[in-house]
Amino acid sequence: CKQQGSFVATLICVDDVVIVGNDASMIQNTKMYLDKMFSIKHLGPLKYFLGIEVAQTLNGLVLS
Repeated sequence: CKQQGSFVATLICVDDVVIVGNDASMIQNTKMYLDKMFSIKHLGPLKYFLGIEVAQTLNGLVLS
Protein backbone atom coordinates (compact mmCIF):
# COMPACT_ATOMS: atom_id res chain seq x y z
CA CYS A 1 0.00 0.00 0.00
CA LYS A 2 1.39 3.41 -0.91
CA GLN A 3 -0.34 6.61 0.12
CA GLN A 4 0.96 10.21 0.09
CA GLY A 5 4.61 9.24 0.60
CA SER A 6 3.79 6.47 3.08
CA PHE A 7 4.62 2.87 2.23
CA VAL A 8 3.64 -0.47 3.80
CA ALA A 9 4.61 -3.89 2.44
CA THR A 10 3.41 -7.25 3.73
CA LEU A 11 5.54 -10.35 3.12
CA ILE A 12 3.61 -13.60 3.62
CA CYS A 13 4.91 -17.16 3.46
CA VAL A 14 2.42 -19.77 4.73
CA ASP A 15 1.99 -18.67 8.38
CA ASP A 16 4.91 -16.23 8.62
CA VAL A 17 4.10 -12.56 8.06
CA VAL A 18 6.45 -9.56 7.99
CA ILE A 19 5.05 -6.04 7.79
CA VAL A 20 7.43 -3.20 6.94
CA GLY A 21 6.98 0.45 6.10
CA ASN A 22 7.83 4.05 6.79
CA ASP A 23 4.58 5.04 8.55
CA ALA A 24 3.98 3.56 12.01
CA SER A 25 0.25 4.33 12.00
CA MET A 26 -0.26 2.61 8.63
CA ILE A 27 1.69 -0.41 9.88
CA GLN A 28 -0.51 -0.51 13.00
CA ASN A 29 -3.67 -0.23 10.88
CA THR A 30 -2.44 -3.09 8.67
CA LYS A 31 -1.75 -5.28 11.73
CA MET A 32 -5.18 -4.49 13.20
CA TYR A 33 -6.89 -5.34 9.91
CA LEU A 34 -5.00 -8.64 9.55
CA ASP A 35 -5.71 -9.53 13.19
CA LYS A 36 -9.42 -8.84 12.65
CA MET A 37 -9.50 -11.04 9.55
CA PHE A 38 -7.10 -13.85 10.61
CA SER A 39 -6.30 -13.55 14.37
CA ILE A 40 -2.54 -12.90 14.12
CA LYS A 41 0.12 -12.62 16.86
CA HIS A 42 2.75 -9.89 17.09
CA LEU A 43 6.05 -11.60 17.98
CA GLY A 44 8.16 -8.45 18.34
CA PRO A 45 11.02 -7.16 16.21
CA LEU A 46 12.02 -9.35 13.27
CA LYS A 47 14.96 -11.65 14.05
CA TYR A 48 14.53 -14.49 11.53
CA PHE A 49 12.41 -14.95 8.40
CA LEU A 50 12.57 -18.10 6.25
CA GLY A 51 15.93 -19.06 7.77
CA ILE A 52 17.45 -15.61 7.21
CA GLU A 53 18.80 -13.76 10.24
CA VAL A 54 17.77 -10.09 10.32
CA ALA A 55 19.65 -7.43 12.31
CA GLN A 56 18.70 -3.76 12.45
CA THR A 57 21.46 -1.14 12.33
CA LEU A 58 21.49 2.65 12.17
CA ASN A 59 21.89 2.34 8.38
CA GLY A 60 19.10 -0.17 7.81
CA LEU A 61 18.80 -3.96 7.91
CA VAL A 62 21.51 -6.59 7.59
CA LEU A 63 20.51 -10.02 6.31
CA SER A 64 22.65 -13.11 6.81
